[in-house]
Amino acid sequence: MVVKTEQCRFSGLRIYPGHGSTLIRVDSQLFKFLSSKTKRLYIQRLKPSKLAWTTLYRKQHKKDTTVEVHRKKRRVNRSAISRSIVGASLEVIQKKRAEKTEVRQLARDNALREVKDRNKKVKDEKKAKKVEV
Repeated sequence: MVVKTEQCRFSGLRIYPGHGSTLIRVDSQLFKFLSSKTKRLYIQRLKPSKLAWTTLYRKQHKKDTTVEVHRKKRRVNRSAISRSIVGASLEVIQKKRAEKTEVRQLARDNALREVKDRNKKVKDEKKAKKVEV
């Protein structure tokens, strides 16, 4: 048989059917308390984390360590595997990686210059055609 229990809003302990009391605040919020003691302490605005017998205190001061289950940490293998990409083989990639930055920069500049020259040539041809027409 399953018994539906509720939790005390102050102490965190279980409230069994037929026990405890309910406080309804002006904003229609329900508070279930285990006993008049917990209700009184809540109304006095005492913090449950400062009373040693509440579950909040026990949780904050790590008293119930047997209840919590510690998960086994998994090892993560982070070995870098170098693979070839669709456009380039592994040898080409490693050769480029081994190049010095100056050599790479020069190659990039040459490629850019070549593209700019090509574009300039196309523009000049278009201008020449406009002049003819």
